[in-house]
Amino acid sequence: MATNIPANLKYTKEHEWTLIEGDTVTVGITDFAQSALGDIVFLEVPEVGTNLKSGATFGVVESIKSVSDLYSPVSGEVVARNSDLEGSPEKINEDAYGSWLIKVKMNDAAELNNLLSAEQYQEFCNSSH
Repeated sequence: MATNIPANLKYTKEHEWTLIEGDTVTVGITDFAQSALGDIVFLEVPEVGTNLKSGATFGVVESIKSVSDLYSPVSGEVVARNSDLEGSPEKINEDAYGSWLIKVKMNDAAELNNLLSAEQYQEFCNSSH
């Protein structure tokens, strides 16, 4: 059961979290996701300047158990990437919400309506198991 779900964030059904600050969206993977993945050993995220489409894959996270695609919660341009994680992807296991992956300058704020609240995400996690 997912228990660590900060109320100030929005979520996707693919287990990404988003922090919305104006037109910039910070993206990471949830505590639920890192727990399900197990020990994360590799991370691939796009270069700054890459244009993403909402719902499309933007990278890969690999654990000792599996490889999972990462999905963009919004359309827009990558304006930052967390280079600290490239050499230390296990930081995601240690602090999923403190280990952001990318920051995206979004094109269309209406896409935020597709994201889940913390309460909706909790229900989604509970119902999918």
